[in-house]
Amino acid sequence: MQKDAAFIIMGLVITMRNRKDTRAVKIKSLQIGGQEKVVLQTMLKNSPKNVEASIKEIRRYMTLGAELLRVAVSDQEDAKAIAKLKEETGALLVADIHFDHRLALIAIESGVDKIRLNPGNIHKREHVEAVVKACKKKSVPIRIGINAGSLEKDVLRRYGKTAKAMVESAKGHVAILEALDFYDIVLSFKASDVPLTIAANLLAADIFPYPLHLGVTEAGMKRRGTVASSAGIGTLLYHGVGDTIRVSLTGDRGEELKVAKTLLGEFGLYKTGKLISCPTCGRIAYDMEKLTKRVEEYLEKHPTDLTIAVMGCAVNGPEEAKDADVGVAGGKNEGLLFVRGNVVKKVPEPELFEALVKAIKELESAS
Repeated sequence: MQKDAAFIIMGLVITMRNRKDTRAVKIKSLQIGGQEKVVLQTMLKNSPKNVEASIKEIRRYMTLGAELLRVAVSDQEDAKAIAKLKEETGALLVADIHFDHRLALIAIESGVDKIRLNPGNIHKREHVEAVVKACKKKSVPIRIGINAGSLEKDVLRRYGKTAKAMVESAKGHVAILEALDFYDIVLSFKASDVPLTIAANLLAADIFPYPLHLGVTEAGMKRRGTVASSAGIGTLLYHGVGDTIRVSLTGDRGEELKVAKTLLGEFGLYKTGKLISCPTCGRIAYDMEKLTKRVEEYLEKHPTDLTIAVMGCAVNGPEEAKDADVGVAGGKNEGLLFVRGNVVKKVPEPELFEALVKAIKELESAS
C-alpha cells in the first residue's frame, strides 16, 4: 500500500494512506474499498420484525442517499424478517449480530447482503467458522466491528482500552477468516472517544489491507454528535482513510444522513453543493437567513458540484465569496447576483432565490 508522510498521534507513528489501495469488497453490485468513493450508510431504528415500519424507514433512507442499511438482529424473528424487507425494497441490508452466531446463519438464509460480527461477544472459534462457511456459500461479506466498549477481557487486560488493543482484537479474528480462505472483509474500529477512534483507525490502516468503515459510536445528540463525527471521521478522510461511513446521531436518521453527505461533500467525496453563508452583522438589510434556508433545501433535492454563496451585504460579499460559482450579496431589499466572481446584476429581494437557481442551472447545463 502507498505510504507518504508520517505523523504521530497518541504516541503512534502513522503513515498517510490512499483509500484506493484497500481491497475491493463487493456487496452485490456495490463496491466498498479499492476506489476513491466513500459509501454512505445508516442503521434502522426499528427492528426488522416490525416489518411495515422498517420498510418505511428503508425507503426514506434510500431516498436520502443511503446505499447500505444496517438492521439490528436480536432474535430469530428479526433474522427471518430480512427476507420480506429485501423483497419489498430491494435494499442492501447488513445484519448486526451480537452474542448468538445462529442469528447470522438465519439472516444469511433470509438473503442478507452483509454480516456484522462483534468479536467482543461472539467468542468461540467454531461459531465464527460456521458463519464464515455460510457467508462463503452465499458470497456475503463480513464486517468485523471492533468497539472500544466491548473488547475481550484478555485484550483489555494486556493493552487497556487503547488503539493497540482494538487492533490486536481485530488481528485474531481476521486471522480466523483468512485461515478459512475468506477475504471479503470490512473492518471498523469505533469508540465514543474521538482521539481513540482516530488513532485506532490510523493504526489499522497501517496494518490491514481491508476497507474501513468509519464512525464515532455513541456520538450523542445533534450538536455533540455532529461535531464529534466531523472531527473523527473528517480527520480520517483527510488522511486518505475510510471507505464507508456512518454518522451516529441520537434522533432522526434523516439528519444523520444529511450531516454525513455534507461531511463527505466538504472533501469532494459526495455531490451535494457547497453552500457558504456569512454569520450576518449590523449591516444586514434583507432576510438573508430565509434565503439561505431556501437555497439549502433546494440543494438537498438538487445535488450539484457547484459552490453557492449567500452573503449579508455588498461590502465584502463578492470579494469574500469570489471562489463561489454562484452567489448573492444583499443590499437594502435587493441583492447583487454574481457568477464566478463577476457581478452580473442587481436583483429585487423577492426574486433572489429564483435568480440564484437560474444561474445554477445555466452553469450546470454549460458544463
